[in-house]
Amino acid sequence: MASDSQTDDYQELCQSFRWRLPEHFNIAEDVCGRWAGDRSRFALYYEDARGFTSAHSFWDIQSEANRLSNVLAALATVRGDRVAVILPQRPEAAIALVAILQMGAIAVPLAHRLGPDALAHRLSDVAAHLAIVDETALPTLAQVRHRLPALRHVIAVGAAIGKAVKPWGEVVEHASPRYMPVITAAGDPALILYSGASSGRAQGVVMAQRTLLGNLDAYVSAHASFPQPGDLFWSAVDWARSGGLWQGLLATWHFGRPLLAYNGPFDAGKAFALLQRYAVQNCLLEPPALQMMQQTLPEPRATCDLELRTLASSGPPLPEPIRRWSQEKLGVTISQPWCRTGTSGILGHCAARWPSSPGSLGRPYPGHRVAIVDRQGMVLRPGEVGELAANRQCNGEDDPALLLGFWQSPAETTARLVGDGWVLTGDLATVDAKGDFWHRGRTGDA
Repeated sequence: MASDSQTDDYQELCQSFRWRLPEHFNIAEDVCGRWAGDRSRFALYYEDARGFTSAHSFWDIQSEANRLSNVLAALATVRGDRVAVILPQRPEAAIALVAILQMGAIAVPLAHRLGPDALAHRLSDVAAHLAIVDETALPTLAQVRHRLPALRHVIAVGAAIGKAVKPWGEVVEHASPRYMPVITAAGDPALILYSGASSGRAQGVVMAQRTLLGNLDAYVSAHASFPQPGDLFWSAVDWARSGGLWQGLLATWHFGRPLLAYNGPFDAGKAFALLQRYAVQNCLLEPPALQMMQQTLPEPRATCDLELRTLASSGPPLPEPIRRWSQEKLGVTISQPWCRTGTSGILGHCAARWPSSPGSLGRPYPGHRVAIVDRQGMVLRPGEVGELAANRQCNGEDDPALLLGFWQSPAETTARLVGDGWVLTGDLATVDAKGDFWHRGRTGDA
């Protein structure tokens, strides 16, 4: 339980916090361009399921991204165009995001194992004119390409080969490694993310360039004042998902620190091997992955030489046995930043600054105004079940972490906005007298 002084400090921190957002901001420049001048600064260590490994500096990533930006421009990609990235964790996925974002185009990262209907819906919904895929997604894309009249170009990565596709290696080989990034406003659209199940007609959520800035406090809090000397991050969460991006790849690179990418199915034994081999100090895993690791290796420190400093978990609240196992057997306390698409990074845990009750969602991070409201946007009292909501403004400033809206769905955007600027998350919750939020399930229309 937090002491009175800690509670007072937390309240003062929230009341005094100001965003002071820049007028212009571009994610690609922030996470890669400004670090690329130092050729010795590593950005990415990569391993795949076959055991292939590689290492990439920020200069490497930026040079390849510049080549790809020039290729995309030659293929008539202009500001505001939607470019789909249908790749697992691999260097080309990160390179593609940097290339697209520095052009002022809109990146649409998609899970690489979507079924045909789900993939066709998402690509048709955003009218993507170009897609970047590898061998895992290309066969599915080939099945539905006739249903996608807007899709004019496909760039194939790795072992992907087929008709009417352009091999990545061939198209970037002779492209210039120099590119002048466009200037984007902090509020310009940057990404369209899809939440929900891997099938069905999910809705695209439009996120701004400034969304990264709105998630940084959650990342720093979850990872105990990241970055610290020796910090190296790994997450098994897909880069097509909110947690994998805002609380993983992009947040880590904002600080110019390296991360590990692993391209392969999740396996608990492999996860421990990666943590040990790369001396991973910071990790984000979902509850099912942690449960598999607990069952596979109940006493991890008996056989593994781990350097783990922080462990965060996205998704539903953790079962208490997993939380205890992490503390007692891994030696780290698990933090849980909120990672919902459209409202990521608004609340969570920070043991050093505001200890929260185990099993709770934690408390709002400074700069975010969070409450439990009814369907009319009226704030409910502690203990009453309602919908978790974040306000578009906090301390008189726009909250940069929140979605801009739903892609080409103004009606749905309006429906999610109630009362005095409250954005509904689709999650039922309560708040207790101490200020801790507790998850109570999903709404029927979420």
